[in-house]
Amino acid sequence: MSSLPTEVSEALFERAQRVIPGGVSSPVRAFRAVGGTPRFIRSAKGAYVTDADGNEYVDLVGSWGPMLLGHAHPEVLDAVARAAAGGTSFGAPTEAEVELAQMIIDRTPVEQVRLVNSGTEATMSAIRLARGFTGRDKVLKFEGCYHGHVDSLLVAAGSGAATLGHPSSPGVTEATTADTIVCTYNDRVSVERAFEEYGDQIACIITEAAAGNMGVVPPAEEDGENFTAFLCRIAHHHGALLITDEVMTGFRVSRSGQWGLDRQHGDLMTFGKVMGGGFPAAAFGGRAEIMQRLSPVGPVYQAGTLSGNPVATAAGSTTLRLATDEVYAQLDRTATLLRAEIGKALDAFQVPHVIQHSGSLFSVFFTPEGVTAVPDWSVSATQRQDVFAAFFHGLLDNGVYLGPSCFEAWFLSAAHDDAALDRIFEALPKAAAAARIAITAA
Repeated sequence: MSSLPTEVSEALFERAQRVIPGGVSSPVRAFRAVGGTPRFIRSAKGAYVTDADGNEYVDLVGSWGPMLLGHAHPEVLDAVARAAAGGTSFGAPTEAEVELAQMIIDRTPVEQVRLVNSGTEATMSAIRLARGFTGRDKVLKFEGCYHGHVDSLLVAAGSGAATLGHPSSPGVTEATTADTIVCTYNDRVSVERAFEEYGDQIACIITEAAAGNMGVVPPAEEDGENFTAFLCRIAHHHGALLITDEVMTGFRVSRSGQWGLDRQHGDLMTFGKVMGGGFPAAAFGGRAEIMQRLSPVGPVYQAGTLSGNPVATAAGSTTLRLATDEVYAQLDRTATLLRAEIGKALDAFQVPHVIQHSGSLFSVFFTPEGVTAVPDWSVSATQRQDVFAAFFHGLLDNGVYLGPSCFEAWFLSAAHDDAALDRIFEALPKAAAAARIAITAA
């Protein structure tokens, strides 16, 4: 039972469930994976969020990644206010969208960019473009990697090492997923088998640049070759394209995203979250010869009324301008300290776990005894979700707000200073003790 007041959030949740399916606008927010009542957030500043009951929490969600600088950064707010004062939407080109596109190009290998409104829209559009460019139909993805709620990507693996996908959600038809191949992340053999069977039909591989939706799982090295580099090599050998999804890692793990860490990238890349500064904005980009196949210069159609929105582009370009190398160095130092304290607390209470990271992005896997690494979904799926739930509530009851799912990453910001870290450090032993109780009670 929480020691913090939650009466207002409980009343709001009851009210919300009458008008919104599940009471939330995105499923993970409902706390179904951890139990209890979701906190309805009223405001946020820096490293903290405050709920409708007036409880203040150190925030480790950061709107699931965008708040790299912390909440309500004054320069971002000022840029947003100036942009909104000039009009919130035009449905016409603006200088602001050109500036944001140029900033993305300057930081990444892409040569041209198209702005959209969400990560889902970015990946959907990139796949359509890859199919239009190659003249092929099939898409290869990885189990446990999430690329938004695109019908063709909401698939579950079949029984083989490389299988055609089956719908994982009602409303997604067999026909929609018939051209989706599902392989095992970091498993080169499954990819090779897929190309042996379908090589001349595969338009593209889509992969998270570093997986972050089954917990953080970086691309593995084998014989000196990064997994993403392997994917690029085998795709090009068979005339396919590689799409690296950096919606989560882009401008989060380094100034240039995951590409800035391992220098591996796709023919097409998708971006979101940080580049929107907390507003609904995303992008996809790549080689000019591919991007030139988009309408209006090419035959592949893609459009969006609010794409390049002036308020969102103002927030995004200001965030990227302020996201200096010094900011990323600070984030890396903070994440290193926090990972060490998490490990120390869990070890002290003999809670089996694995901590993995890509830059400052990391997650804690509450794995069975003896697991030392999590390379793919099959291992991540063995997590003790009951142990995570106990750990989660141990943090929440002590003023630390973590993502309510064991498969999500932890997000820090430049606003997480020593005072914020001290509050987390104080809560960790209590959360670890709760996790230990869950283990012994099972």
